[in-house]
Amino acid sequence: MTIRAGQDWVVVDRSDGLPLGEAVFRSLREALRGGIYRPGDRLREEDVAQRLNVSRTPVREAFGRLVSKGLVVPATGRGLIVRRLDTTEVIELYAMRAILEAAAARLAAQHSSPIEIDALQDLQRGFEAAEPDSLEMARLNRLFHETIFAAARNRYLDSALQELQDAIALLGRTTFSVDGRPDPAAVEHREIIAAIAARDPERAEEAARVHINEALRSRLRIMQG
Repeated sequence: MTIRAGQDWVVVDRSDGLPLGEAVFRSLREALRGGIYRPGDRLREEDVAQRLNVSRTPVREAFGRLVSKGLVVPATGRGLIVRRLDTTEVIELYAMRAILEAAAARLAAQHSSPIEIDALQDLQRGFEAAEPDSLEMARLNRLFHETIFAAARNRYLDSALQELQDAIALLGRTTFSVDGRPDPAAVEHREIIAAIAARDPERAEEAARVHINEALRSRLRIMQG
């Protein structure tokens, strides 16, 4: 069973044999990552079951996994609410992002293929062309970082980074909506790509660390504003 994006939802394609509960969980996780569900939004079994055209049983199973991962919490009354991160959690999250994404960039400088470097450049051009559409910029930014994760060629690091993506989904509004953030982010992306293309692990690692630390600055501006 695979997942494909719709216009405003993520739908289930039951062609690859995944258990239904697992497919529903992945669909909901992708909806969170894609910003379809945001912090404070309510999820109800019947609504999700209807959207995905499944029974409530696999939805209930998926909800249990989302609760166990700390992505949603029980709501007053029926359903669940997508959780919000407090300031301390956000700072901790970005500290881990800086460590893990810097490591991924370092490894990508050592292991990436020319095709992956071309893909990063294509994504970056799309990112810059998308301004001022902050949601599209956020989508392309996620693909940009996921391409670096894959290029790192380390399954354990990739697993840790994918777990981190779930927590990132709880941040809400994208930092690309902050006035003055898109242009510096584009410069930071280009520096990461240049370092990876030059096969310079130290430079790539530092460029990724700077990028995440600058993103944290913008995130805190959102939270304080």
